[in-house]
Amino acid sequence: MKSVFVLLAFWLCSSLAIGQSSPHILPMQERAQVIDQWLEYRLDNLVPELMRREGIDMWVLIAREYNEDPVLLTMLPATWQSSRRTTILVFFDPGDDQPFERLAVARYNIGFFETQWFVDEEPDQWKRLGEVIAERNPTKIGINISDNFSHADGLSHTDYRNLMNSLNEELKVRVVSAENLSVGWLETRTQQEIDVYRQVSRIAHSIIEEGLSEAVITPGVTTTSDVQWWFRERIRELKLTAWFHPTVQVIRARQDEHDGDFSGSYDMNIILPGDIIHMDLGITYLRLSTDTQRLAYVLRPGETEVPQDLKDALAIGNRLQDILTNEFSTGRSGNEILASALEQARTEGIAATIYTHPLGFHGHGAGPTIGLWDQQGGVPGSGDYPLYPNTAHSIELNAEVYIPSWNRNIRMMLEENAIFDGERVFYIDGRQTEFYVIPRQR
Repeated sequence: MKSVFVLLAFWLCSSLAIGQSSPHILPMQERAQVIDQWLEYRLDNLVPELMRREGIDMWVLIAREYNEDPVLLTMLPATWQSSRRTTILVFFDPGDDQPFERLAVARYNIGFFETQWFVDEEPDQWKRLGEVIAERNPTKIGINISDNFSHADGLSHTDYRNLMNSLNEELKVRVVSAENLSVGWLETRTQQEIDVYRQVSRIAHSIIEEGLSEAVITPGVTTTSDVQWWFRERIRELKLTAWFHPTVQVIRARQDEHDGDFSGSYDMNIILPGDIIHMDLGITYLRLSTDTQRLAYVLRPGETEVPQDLKDALAIGNRLQDILTNEFSTGRSGNEILASALEQARTEGIAATIYTHPLGFHGHGAGPTIGLWDQQGGVPGSGDYPLYPNTAHSIELNAEVYIPSWNRNIRMMLEENAIFDGERVFYIDGRQTEFYVIPRQR
């Protein structure tokens, strides 16, 4: 059998070189091979690096079936859909150039971990966990509890109680939060993942381009709800998953009472000529998530292009994206980036709202929160977390712009996926600088 990375190289080159509109999607078995090879590399390289960065020499993750720790789930083999019974993973760094240990106190063989519990020798799983920890005598025992990140708060009360009961008094005082370690694991993208993220984003873009076209939309007939459900069906047809229900709304010359209300539901509006269609869609493929908002314009009879004032409004939205990404710098907190970007936007006369978030294993990922739509003064906790290199972000924001031909303001709502490599931000598969047009002009 060809190696998975030879298959990936062929897949990427063939899909991108011929410019096909629907990029190739791997069969399920090959996806599992890719996921497992990526996972093994991450476990071998990323976990030791992050544990040493955070000064934690033992990391204990515990979950029960159907109540999984979000971090632990990302460490299971591709064929595991959940933990089994009680699954306990232990990472230990003995220091002094000794081999790093990756252990499992679990009833089943997890594959990437050395099994440490054998029922015929010790029937009590929790007692065995206590022995494994005591034998290694760590200085800091990191566990997944967090005030600021739900992703890093996956240890349940019952499992915490059982863990503490398994430790002697000396070890109990060494238990610390592994918040930053958990976030680091979730947010950091390896070069392998960054290389393939472009294809994941391209797949999402191809779905969006098809949905925002006359192949799906008949003005005067099709509703926003119809398009939402078309997206859901299309994603399922491609054997992918949507991590949230797609949203589709119209923005038109006559102001709607729900314009800009992010907390409300969208009406079943019939799409009409002269409408801007705004949509929001996120897929997950190879355990990597996308989150994208894009815009289409429905031509009125006699129109052959988008009105100039709408083009100008989109350009202002693009400028706001540049203002934000220019503020990205390693070590700056999300709140610092937000404040600086909003100040620059005000200087340039842009009415800005910024609500950018990390991206990766989760669509709303762990890492620095750069504003929430209803918290433009900063976000305590997750907004104080610093920006690290090799992280993915959903550059999400809007600029409120006056449209002369409509005699009113509208919000140009944009969201594009990007990588911060430590020095610059680049869009994973480009960004929207022109409206999609319905119908497409030949």
